Amino acid sequence: MLGVDENGVGPRLGPMIVTSVLVRTDARGAKTMCTPARGKLAERAGDSKALVAFADAALGEAWARAIVARQGAAPSTQRELMRALFLDDEAELTRPCPSHHDDLCFSDRHEALTADAALVKECTRDLERLAARGADVRRARVAVSCARRLNDAAAVGRSRFDVDLEHMERLVLAARRDAGADVLALCGKVGGIDFYSGRFMHLSSYLVSTIEEGRAASAYQIPGVGRVAFTRDADAHHLVVGLASLVGKWVRDALMRRVTGWFRELDPDVADVSGYHDPATARFVDATRLVRRARKVDDACFERRCAEPRVTSEKQKPKRPARPDGAPPRPSR
Repeated sequence: MLGVDENGVGPRLGPMIVTSVLVRTDARGAKTMCTPARGKLAERAGDSKALVAFADAALGEAWARAIVARQGAAPSTQRELMRALFLDDEAELTRPCPSHHDDLCFSDRHEALTADAALVKECTRDLERLAARGADVRRARVAVSCARRLNDAAAVGRSRFDVDLEHMERLVLAARRDAGADVLALCGKVGGIDFYSGRFMHLSSYLVSTIEEGRAASAYQIPGVGRVAFTRDADAHHLVVGLASLVGKWVRDALMRRVTGWFRELDPDVADVSGYHDPATARFVDATRLVRRARKVDDACFERRCAEPRVTSEKQKPKRPARPDGAPPRPSR
């Protein structure tokens, strides 16, 4: 089973993060991971928007460290933890970066991990309890789209929702390779999209059978991949998606702090901001204007373009894109 969710699809600054958590389950464990967290676990797992804030993302870091430890890694810095999580290596992530500020988003700083050891231990125990109930959390992966990549996509007519969906597909296929068998992938809804089969990129080369498509949920059976479902408010309803959302929230906030930290080294008066559409972020944009001009910071690496309209109805359903190999798209059933 796989849980997939995004963090940061709508902000003004900073990256968009898509995270997956892979779990090996039996029938009992599958039921546990497909329902909301209960009891004491509900205090630490679920909707990241309710449990983690930009000013206090320790819980997300604690979950990330606990899950990565189950992968056999023992990171001692934020950078090492992110390396254990990232779907792409640092060379690929920094490929579009201008050489004169290639450390703006992906610096070589070895920031300290900040989550309390007791909190990490609690999350570790939670994972052990889940494993005893038939839900063995195996690994987490994170796909990152910096502002530059989102703007480059927008320049060729691809919305941030298209990029979000593409990363979800990549994470599903990576999990299928890791599992060595078809997976049940539970994903958060992408924007307001109800119809996905005509929008797939990496999955377009597979035979996609539609199970259902609607406002609450859309699901597809894909031989050789498994079942892929998109559910509204999935992080609140499915524990496995909630875990992915919590890890992704920490990564998103940590990478945003790298951006603000880069500017603070040049101007100590600038503050940490979330990058969302709020007064503090607006002040940060204004306060860094002169520094950005002096250091020739590429605008496309700093601020995202305005979000494109969401696709919400069958009438707005776009034409099916060509398959990556250039062959005509396969029909969905």
